[in-house]
Amino acid sequence: MLRFDQEQQTQDFARRLAQCCLSTSSAVVIYLEGDLGAGKTTLARGFIQSLGFDRVKSPTYSIVESYQNAQVHIHHFDCYRLCDPEELEYIGIREYLQPGNIQLIEWPQMGQGMLAPADLVIKIDIEQQDRVLQLIAHSTIGEQLLVCLDYEADLSGESTSAGGS
Repeated sequence: MLRFDQEQQTQDFARRLAQCCLSTSSAVVIYLEGDLGAGKTTLARGFIQSLGFDRVKSPTYSIVESYQNAQVHIHHFDCYRLCDPEELEYIGIREYLQPGNIQLIEWPQMGQGMLAPADLVIKIDIEQQDRVLQLIAHSTIGEQLLVCLDYEADLSGESTSAGGS
């Protein structure tokens, strides 16, 4: 598990994760799980900003905000306000899975059945004043991201310890 006591540490981690995602040409799907205020949007904002996008809007009401440049295509989803997962079909959810695209999905449980399976799940909890992140790989791509991040996990996908800072 990773433990951060400052927002800047979460943003630094997000920057490292973004760089690791650039190392794959496949589509990458990352689920961000946690309670309200846990830091899902902070992590997503740091990830997106680190790849050259200064203005990052929360997709709370639009469901998805996309960011594209010559380097990357990022799609930041916030499924919190979905009434029915099928709403994702109306916005063309499958089109966001092209090779080289990265999906950051907050509140994935609200889109269950319509979202692509996660390559990496990041569970964020607040313990006292710290953010505690647990990273769980669900695919080969997810495992590659953990290696890139120097995050140790056992083969069952459960985290065992964290490397790096």
